[in-house]
Amino acid sequence: MTSQTHGTYNDRHIYVFNLFSGSRESAFVYAISSAGVVFAITRACSQGELKSCSCDPKKKGTSKDSRGIFDWGGCSDNIDYGIRFARAFVDARERRGKDAQALMNLHNSRVGRKAVKRFMTQECKCHGVSGSCTLRTCWLTMGDFRKSGDLLRKKYNGAIQVVMNQDGTGFTVANKRFNKPTSNDLVYFENSPDYCIRDRDAGSIGTAGRVCNQASRGMDSCEVMCCGRGYDTARITKMVKCECKFHWCCAVRCKDCLETVDVNTCKAAKDTGWKEKT
Repeated sequence: MTSQTHGTYNDRHIYVFNLFSGSRESAFVYAISSAGVVFAITRACSQGELKSCSCDPKKKGTSKDSRGIFDWGGCSDNIDYGIRFARAFVDARERRGKDAQALMNLHNSRVGRKAVKRFMTQECKCHGVSGSCTLRTCWLTMGDFRKSGDLLRKKYNGAIQVVMNQDGTGFTVANKRFNKPTSNDLVYFENSPDYCIRDRDAGSIGTAGRVCNQASRGMDSCEVMCCGRGYDTARITKMVKCECKFHWCCAVRCKDCLETVDVNTCKAAKDTGWKEKT
């Protein structure tokens, strides 16, 4: 990590994971990292991998839902423990800070934790003669982490630029045309640098030389990845495993084959119009 003095951020104006600290990319990184800690710790609790936690101890006895009465059973994911752990682990440094950067990081980390809890679902199993479901046992489980990631990606696209209140306790939107951010919105302070070009001061390594997918229409496509600069195509030959067969018992044996493929890489910035900062 690299720190520098800039405006009112002082020594807290740092690069996080090689990202400009006040940008929307940094907001997403804090959110997804916090969500990942919640998910990993909660799952470890349910699988008995941690001595400090287990299944959710509050999910005991009987309860009621739209289908009627059921018994808590199985192993409900202890999401509250995962959230408490993530809050203590991820937010430890930020809680010592009192500036805008700390406030932003704390806010976005909370958004990430909530993104995991949002997809908690109740699963049930019926008991009785011929599946009559005279008795149900239910438990709570986390959704697939991809759901949380997809949600945070949408929040990244809709992140709100803010400025710190004068009393230092909250945010105000930078553009009055937008609504005040809620506790579920990602927030950021600074516009993102141009990630198309290399700029050490902004923490951007650029996209020159990056491998792109000519057939894709997504973010990995040559059109998007190369930022309109075009790409070079090189034909290379590499060794791959082929004609693999299973032999009883118990081994898979393959031949070594040469494969020729086309590799597309983004062109470097030109001196005119795309001059990079080193």
